[in-house]
Amino acid sequence: MTTQYHELINVAELPGDAQFSLPRSNALLSAVGRHRDYRLINRLQSVAGIEPAIEVLIVDVQCHGVPSRNPVGIEFRERLALCITADDSKPVEVAAMRQGFPVLIHQNMGVRDGPASLCLYFEPDEEVLRTWTPQRFLRRIQWWLEMSARGDLHAADQPVENLFFRSRYELVIPWNFASLEADGALRPIAQRGPERADGLTCFMRFVPRHQRPAQGTLTHIELTLPPVVQGFIERDPANLGQLVDSLAGKGVDLLTPLKTSLVADVGPEGVPVAPAESLVVLILHIPVARDAEGTSMRMTQRAFAISVDIRALGVATGALLVHENKYFRDGAAAALGVPAGDAWRSYLILSMEVLRTNDAAAFRRQSSIADEGPIGVIVGAGSLGSQLLNLWGRSGWGRWTAIDKDHVKPHNLVRHVAFSEHIGMSKVDVVAQLASAASDGAMAVQGIVANATDTSSEPVGQALKAAQLVVDASAGLGYPRYCAQLDDVGRHVSVFLTPDSNGAVLMAEDQTRSIRLRTLEAQYYRALVRKPWGEHHLEGSLATFWSGASCRDISVALPYSRVLAHAATLGEQVVATCGRQAAQIRVWQRDPTSGAVAVHDVQPMAERKFDLGDLPVFIDEGVIADLRAARQQALPAETGGVLLGYIDFNVKAIVIVDALAAPPDSKGTRSWFERGTEGLAAAVAEAARRTAGIVGYVGEWHSHPAGHDAAPSGHDLIQLAELAMRMHEDGLPVLQLIVGDNDDLRIMRGEVRP
Repeated sequence: MTTQYHELINVAELPGDAQFSLPRSNALLSAVGRHRDYRLINRLQSVAGIEPAIEVLIVDVQCHGVPSRNPVGIEFRERLALCITADDSKPVEVAAMRQGFPVLIHQNMGVRDGPASLCLYFEPDEEVLRTWTPQRFLRRIQWWLEMSARGDLHAADQPVENLFFRSRYELVIPWNFASLEADGALRPIAQRGPERADGLTCFMRFVPRHQRPAQGTLTHIELTLPPVVQGFIERDPANLGQLVDSLAGKGVDLLTPLKTSLVADVGPEGVPVAPAESLVVLILHIPVARDAEGTSMRMTQRAFAISVDIRALGVATGALLVHENKYFRDGAAAALGVPAGDAWRSYLILSMEVLRTNDAAAFRRQSSIADEGPIGVIVGAGSLGSQLLNLWGRSGWGRWTAIDKDHVKPHNLVRHVAFSEHIGMSKVDVVAQLASAASDGAMAVQGIVANATDTSSEPVGQALKAAQLVVDASAGLGYPRYCAQLDDVGRHVSVFLTPDSNGAVLMAEDQTRSIRLRTLEAQYYRALVRKPWGEHHLEGSLATFWSGASCRDISVALPYSRVLAHAATLGEQVVATCGRQAAQIRVWQRDPTSGAVAVHDVQPMAERKFDLGDLPVFIDEGVIADLRAARQQALPAETGGVLLGYIDFNVKAIVIVDALAAPPDSKGTRSWFERGTEGLAAAVAEAARRTAGIVGYVGEWHSHPAGHDAAPSGHDLIQLAELAMRMHEDGLPVLQLIVGDNDDLRIMRGEVRP
């Protein structure tokens, strides 16, 4: 039986011994001549006037690895056309010339009854051509034929193929499509997106039903069809008839369910003729299986836009008829003798990829985040807070309320997510608007324009009480100190950048809030005072500038790049912290020259409260342990030193940060202690410098000898009175702390009152 081959059109034989004009053609011709398994049959070139011009080598290739009588139907010797274009960025196309060459999965877009175009590579063309040679190309063809013949080309774990090649056009539908569709007050419209060199994106939007745009109104039909087996990848059909025929070739009836959908809302009384819609959008969901016995492995989605009103399409398919200015179902049509025509077949259709905007779960999945995140409040929607919300929103993590009383000013645009169009808007409204825009409303941020410390405000109070996590990004002391007093709110985390923006700090309460931000702040300061890395940690900013006319309108110069660098770290770490039960203090110090980052962890300690009237004193177990160790080391003599900390009248608290050891010139015996002064002023000043002036002198401490508790002696009370007199010059109270036997510890406060 004579083998039949396809004929190529618009090509002619190369005359005589004329050379190809393309270097790739001649290189491939030379490689074919030297290969034992290839035989040249003919040389062709496109006829004049055909663009793009091509040159073709017709060859026979033998593949010794092709099993005889293989079930696929590839033969030991196959005839191929190697088609070369002048564009070196395009690969050489390989077409199987034998009529009856099998329809296989890995084939390029072709004509069903024409030569099959072999899909030789998995990689993009650019990567293929990076290492392409004629010799390797010829071996690749043989590999493809042999692997296809053995059924091994499509790996078992490789996704099944789509039914259609990728379209140049896209239809984007919203993530909450089903709920919008079910909303009777809304109607879909088609909104044309930007036209690109490689295609066009259209969006399906929903608008109030009373708004009727002059163009773009549509009716959509969504159908889920029976499964098909992967196979020949189809060209995009040009009209509705071709689409129906293409699916029929795969054993799927499209016309019947389409006609059912066209009459779904037409009752026995008919439907009045109404103004026509602009188009019908047909969205098909087609399950694709690997083989006839297998289960569906992929859901192919493809949209087809048909420029016709849905009722007109119903009439064209014979599903509807028009009678007395009403549409009736096809049953009535048949009764009236109206034939079902085939005018519908010629309706032009535009094939589009179906894309959906992400819902929150998709954002998380694509960000590799498993946890949906907390109900959260972020205090501060400035440079850092706005970036964190942007990161978490695009990760689908958390449901956020932002609290901030400020609005966007021109200088904020240097490091805020806002744009110039947002100048004058409240920052919380900006972050809410941008979160919605980035996620198509899937990640909504609620904004409250207020001071977060104003819990008398009902929105603020309700938000804080409902929150599972509150992130303070306010870059101030007010809220993190205030929230330590609140008992009916969620876990708190504080994040901020250092003045020069080279450092970042995260302080997280434990899950039960037994260790709160107030004591974490104090322990962070103690680390700055004691650790080498704290020496320059809070040193001044790069520069300052006036952002307004008021003497208070001064801002810090802060590079946007540093905000982003630290925001990315802090954003990830807050997510990680939520998965831990324990409290945490972590500091990042970045070298802007090399980009290297040093990480410092501070072990959080529990806090103890001493009720001393209207100014309670807070001290953590770390300081207490150091005091007891200093007493034990000095025994049998007494010892002592200076207490460092801060007083905050806004939150009515005195917080002890550290206790300095006895200066070298101190004197102590079994019955008394006299603190010296050598180096003390410098140590207190250095502590203040390292903590940006926050930590200073708040009192004295001393120990009692063995056998004595921490009850103050008469001498201790006299000393406290003297200290109070000295501190009265600044109107401040003073503390006296005593460490005694059996871990007894007492704190007294002295102050002069009128």
